[in-house]
Amino acid sequence: MPIIHILPHPEYCPNGADISAPAGTSICEAMLENHINIEHACDMSCACTTCHVIVRQGFASLNELDENEEDLLDRAWGLEPNSRLSCQAFLAQQDVTVEIPKYSINHAKENH
Repeated sequence: MPIIHILPHPEYCPNGADISAPAGTSICEAMLENHINIEHACDMSCACTTCHVIVRQGFASLNELDENEEDLLDRAWGLEPNSRLSCQAFLAQQDVTVEIPKYSINHAKENH
């Protein structure tokens, strides 16, 4: 079972974490199942950018980006060449290392 190494994030995962999930699981699902409450304002339907992560290792092992994800990523804060929406990035057999960006664009949260 692949391991997701999550780098420390002050709000979601202050000490970092190593979690495992079966191949075919999205990074977002795996984090939520392990009590790492990454934002996912669109309920993992590929309609926002709040679950944006930067894949530091293992990027090539993930499924290919589709056009919808590419279009949304263009609007993500802190976009990097190895950025993914965690709800659309599905694990294969290889371990991955991800960083949750410091900020996300969540209009619903910002307006409260």
